[in-house]
Amino acid sequence: MRKTGVPFGNWGVYNYKTVTKYSIVVPFHNEEENVTELYDRLKVVMEATGEPFELVFVDDGSRDHTFWMLQQIAAVDRRVVVVKLRRNFGQTSALAAGFDHSEGEYVIAMDGDLQHDPHDIPLFLQKLREGYDIVSGWRKQRIDNFVMRRVPSRIANWLMAKLSGVELHDFGTTFKAYRRAVVQEIPLYGELHRFIPALASAYGASICEIPIRNVNRERGESHYGISRTFRVFFDLITIRFLLKYMARPLHFFGTVGALGSLVGFLIAMWMLFEKFVRGIDVMDEHGPLMVFAAVLIVAGVQLVALGLLGELQVRHFHEPTKRAPYTVDRVLRSSHSQSALAD
Repeated sequence: MRKTGVPFGNWGVYNYKTVTKYSIVVPFHNEEENVTELYDRLKVVMEATGEPFELVFVDDGSRDHTFWMLQQIAAVDRRVVVVKLRRNFGQTSALAAGFDHSEGEYVIAMDGDLQHDPHDIPLFLQKLREGYDIVSGWRKQRIDNFVMRRVPSRIANWLMAKLSGVELHDFGTTFKAYRRAVVQEIPLYGELHRFIPALASAYGASICEIPIRNVNRERGESHYGISRTFRVFFDLITIRFLLKYMARPLHFFGTVGALGSLVGFLIAMWMLFEKFVRGIDVMDEHGPLMVFAAVLIVAGVQLVALGLLGELQVRHFHEPTKRAPYTVDRVLRSSHSQSALAD
C-alpha cells in the first residue's frame, strides 16, 4: 500500500445536500451476458453496508440487448440510474457521464465485464473512511495473457509512475474509489480515466492502493487489444505535459522556440562574418546551412507564438463553461428518487 500527497483540505465541504452515500458507476458496451449477474452481486454487497447507495449504469452505445436489460432493472429498482449514450464514446467518456449523473458522496468505478469482484468494494470503502481521497485497485496477481497483456501493462505502469510521480503499481484498472469532490475537479476525455490519480495528485490528493482480485471474464468478448498499448504511450506524453506545463505552456514552447531561434541566429551571424569579413560566397559554400538557419529562426518564432496562444487558453481554462465529451440520449431515474432529492 502506498500513499502520496496530502489530504484535500476543504474539498470535503459541500454546498449541496447529499442524500446518497455511495455511487457505483459502471460503463457497459455490449455486455448483455453480464448485466444481470453484476447487478445481483452489486446489490448484495451494497445492501450489506447499510448505507444509502445508487447504481449508475452507463450504456456506451451498445448494439446488443444491454440497454434493454438495464431498462428492466431500472424499472424494478429505484436505486438504479441508467444513462444511455447516443453512440460508443469510449470508456473515459462513459465514466465521465456516470460521474456527472451520480449523486453519492463517494464514487466507486468498475468495469461491467465481471472481471472486478464487487466483494472487494468494502476494502475501498474502508480506506475512504480512513481519509484517503482516492483508493486505487492493484491487480497484484494477474491471470491474463503474459505476452499480450501483462508485459505491456507492466512497462506502461512503470512509465506512468515515473512520469507522473505517483507510485502506483496499476494505473490501468478502472476499479477505483473517489471522493466526489475530487473526481468533479478532474476533466475527463480521450483515455485519461487511467490517469485520474496522477491528475488529482497535482491538486494534493491523498492516494492509496489496495490489492484486488483479478477474475477471468466469464462471458462475452474482451474489448481490450494490443492497440490500446500504443494509445497509452501517447497518453503518457499528454499526461506528462499536462502535469508539468498545463498552467505554463509558454515555459515549454518558449524554451524550445528560443533555443531554436538562438542557434539559427548564431549560424546566421557566422555566415555574415564569412561573407563580409572573409569574402566567401556563402550561397555556394554553405547554402544548405543557410536554409537550416532560416528554418530554425522561423520555427523558433512560431513555437514562441504557440506558447503564447497556449497561455491564452490557460486563462480560459478556469472559466466555468465545460463541454462534456459525450452526448446523452436519455437518462432513466426513478421518480421516487427525484422526489427524495427535492426534499
